[in-house]
Amino acid sequence: MKVNTTVTEGARAGEDVKAAETAETAGAQTAAEQAERPEVLVRVRGLRKHFPVKSGGIGRRKAGTVKAVDGLDFDIREGETLGLVGESGCGKSTTGRMVMRLLDPSAGTIEFAGRDVTKLSRGQLRPLRRDFQMIFQDPQSSLNPRHTVGTIVGAPYRLQKVNPEGGIKKAVQELLELVGLSPEHYNRYPHEFSGGQRQRIGIARALALRPKLVVADEPVSALDVSIQAQVVNLLDDLQSEFGLTYLIIAHDLSVVRHTSDRVAVMYLGKIVEIADREDLYTSPRHPYTVALMSAVPVPDPGRRESRERILLKGDVPSPMDPPAACRFHTRCWKAQDVCKTVEPPLAELVGRHQVACHFPENTPTAGEPEAVELVKRVSGEPPVPVTGVVREDVDGGGAGGGAEEGPKLTKDGPGRAATQDASADVSAARDDSATQDASATEDDSATRASAADTGKTPPGDTPESPAP
Repeated sequence: MKVNTTVTEGARAGEDVKAAETAETAGAQTAAEQAERPEVLVRVRGLRKHFPVKSGGIGRRKAGTVKAVDGLDFDIREGETLGLVGESGCGKSTTGRMVMRLLDPSAGTIEFAGRDVTKLSRGQLRPLRRDFQMIFQDPQSSLNPRHTVGTIVGAPYRLQKVNPEGGIKKAVQELLELVGLSPEHYNRYPHEFSGGQRQRIGIARALALRPKLVVADEPVSALDVSIQAQVVNLLDDLQSEFGLTYLIIAHDLSVVRHTSDRVAVMYLGKIVEIADREDLYTSPRHPYTVALMSAVPVPDPGRRESRERILLKGDVPSPMDPPAACRFHTRCWKAQDVCKTVEPPLAELVGRHQVACHFPENTPTAGEPEAVELVKRVSGEPPVPVTGVVREDVDGGGAGGGAEEGPKLTKDGPGRAATQDASADVSAARDDSATQDASATEDDSATRASAADTGKTPPGDTPESPAP
């Protein structure tokens, strides 16, 4: 017994030593990774912006509050590009304007290069303006039509009282040449240029003082596709040449994937997912991100027909009265009771991949080790496993349902024209398992009557087995 005890204690000691060495190695790797990472240039914590809504008439009392941005936490490191994506009205542009301090936050803090700029006055912000500039969405409205290009691009020098070597005119002409315009355009007016050229003028103005941070709000959304590529490549070249840090706000997920190092996804005033570019696009975790990625156009017809297309049902809730807890639970196919009562925190799952979801996608759970669901094909083939992006509601309903709640999403692949029939087949298969009680029989009769009115054959009926 003594020998066995000694051997056991020795084995345990050896395991403890190995565990300690493993922990030390992991800690050393983490410390090395942190040392290699650039310093944080912008740190945002608890950022909120609420706009009061006043009623009409005399007095104009406060009728409500639009929660445009409601609690954001993110960092932007030196030299990197953070892409901010989401639906229209989710608060992307408001976030960019608050980072630029063009809007005053309702709550939260904004740190730039380690300095809190949240409460700085206009006079205190002026010396810092040379370090962060903005490229606006509409190049037409962001340029003064009464000023020449020379006056517009040279304005930062005069406002900051900077005298470049060789004079302001020479510096402006160098900037115009840098962004792909001719120095001869110095005395022209904005209306004499195309949309892409006006956007280049805006970029030249933003780069005049060599800023550290550039916030680009939809920089290519108003341009043609060919011009978009030129502007995107220009931004990449300027970042490589001057070491710029970008916050790019966009709708086009393809542009964001091309330009960004990390991507943050917003929904109804909150960030639901942040991850490195390739990690987010290859393995999205939040259901809303999965739905967004399925909407990206695919130029390859073969891939387009084989992928799943997710169609979210319902409208985006009003920011004046957002849903409690998880704001996506009203449109999510994975929503459960906890999603309606407990708000999911923005937690880190793997590496730097942060997700605010109780039941993230592409992550095995205890009940579903492989997150796989069996779905019957329309063609009558045996059930096949499909990854967890195809869902259908238990109550059935077509894609064009009215007031009744239909499926949260459908599959849009090879059987695109038969999406509604596929949902009906699954619903009918589930209803048939409960035909022993009278209520299920009545539901089945109602379903067949509805199908007869629309001229469709009820699911499960064939010439060999006519409907009762």
